[in-house]
Amino acid sequence: MPLGLDADLLEILACPAPDHGALRPGTPDDPEAAALTCTVCGRRYPVTDGIPVLLLSEATGGPPEDAAEPDLQKG
Repeated sequence: MPLGLDADLLEILACPAPDHGALRPGTPDDPEAAALTCTVCGRRYPVTDGIPVLLLSEATGGPPEDAAEPDLQKG
């Protein structure tokens, strides 16, 4: 399995962004990259030591940063 991830795990992982989608191994430019790419928004999440780092703060690519998170009103 690419990146050393279990096929069943890869099947259930999803992008944590509001406009999330399924994740696929690699990046558009490098299918062998140690990353997972969202099929909807294009964000790329690193895979470190076989562990996907699904934090928006660690993601690269995707929509502009101001569109990455919905506005939260304090109240």
